[in-house]
Amino acid sequence: MAHWTLDDIDWTAFRPELVDPELVRVAKAAALVEHNGADYAVYLNNVFAGDREFGPAIDAWAKEEVQHGEALARWAKLADPSWDFEAASRRFTEGYSLPLDATASVRGSRTAELIARCIVETGTSSYYAALADAAQEPVFRAVCRRIAADELRHYKLFYGHMRRYQAAESLGKWGRLRTGLGRIAESEDDELSYAYYAANLWPAPYDRRVAARAYARRAYSVYRPSHIDRGIGMALKAVGIKPQGRLHRMLSSLAARLMAARAAALARAGA
Repeated sequence: MAHWTLDDIDWTAFRPELVDPELVRVAKAAALVEHNGADYAVYLNNVFAGDREFGPAIDAWAKEEVQHGEALARWAKLADPSWDFEAASRRFTEGYSLPLDATASVRGSRTAELIARCIVETGTSSYYAALADAAQEPVFRAVCRRIAADELRHYKLFYGHMRRYQAAESLGKWGRLRTGLGRIAESEDDELSYAYYAANLWPAPYDRRVAARAYARRAYSVYRPSHIDRGIGMALKAVGIKPQGRLHRMLSSLAARLMAARAAALARAGA
């Protein structure tokens, strides 16, 4: 089945009176991160140099990520015609960069790199599904649903290649778990906070804590238990733990409570 394009979105259905300004802010930040997919492709092609099966998949994946950024940016410009996506994108790439000269995975192995990519796709698929469910504006809902479906497909792509490398590298369960937990811990790293700053807070000086808290308050507030439960299951599968078991239920419940508490605390603090 052919992949969707921006022309498949009915942009004429945009309803400005249904736009949530808080969602505009996170959409702007997400547009910058997604549009940076080409740099991720450079890094991944370096890490997986010589893999003729995975190389073309990396390039196709990056093309779709860039399109996600374009779709989100187009919607954000409908919601806020004053926003300069091109300038914000330049600010982001000038202030945040990937290790494009790396020739080996920063995770220590190709298996670990693919586990980390699975964790990222877990988060993005759940996040865009949560944004779609939280939004009332129909065009934004349509864009987020298409992106969420893409990210789920990307998870399956990386998971399939991870299993291929796991068979050859035999990364132990602890190594897989450590990689997954490490990537989850990076969910509030400079990439998201700097994207939020470049999209929404510039020209104020960059304060990582301020930007990270501002982003988290808005992003965490859209999650519901069903989104978290799905994400926990995908993450467990990526690290080699059977999903849908007792551990899955316990972690989902705990994560939902912690995320709700964090969002409420940030809202009270006016982050």
